[in-house]
Amino acid sequence: MKIGDLAKASACAVETVRYYEQEGLLPGATRSSGNYRLYGPTHVERLIFIRHCRSLDMTLEEIRTLLAFRDAPDNRCADVNALLDAHIGHVAQRMRELRVLERELKLLRAQCSGVLHARSAQDCKIMQSLARRSNGTPTALQGRHGRLDRTHK
Repeated sequence: MKIGDLAKASACAVETVRYYEQEGLLPGATRSSGNYRLYGPTHVERLIFIRHCRSLDMTLEEIRTLLAFRDAPDNRCADVNALLDAHIGHVAQRMRELRVLERELKLLRAQCSGVLHARSAQDCKIMQSLARRSNGTPTALQGRHGRLDRTHK
């Protein structure tokens, strides 16, 4: 099958297929005489596996490790368990950070409770608070990039 057929069979974009191929998660395809990439059922299975791992918020490195286990089925399952345990820990940490973020946002919103249209934007307590916070002082939740990191390292 061609790349578009593979993308459709795995419910993803063609660019995603190319990206996973570039990252080494999806093996390269053979080429037809017309230089089209040709994929088989193993590519579909592997791409579905990768997409399922991504839906569980796993990093590319974690997926790479799991694919190595998949490619060497005699390896120890305990190592897979350890990887998943570490990932569960990352998810739990992120959930704690998101709860703190939720509280911070609710406190911010409470500054204008009951006020619907009475104030202009320049007099808005939320806007004033955000302006004070934007002086370069990051919140406790911000990562190196000035935002709550979406995925773990």
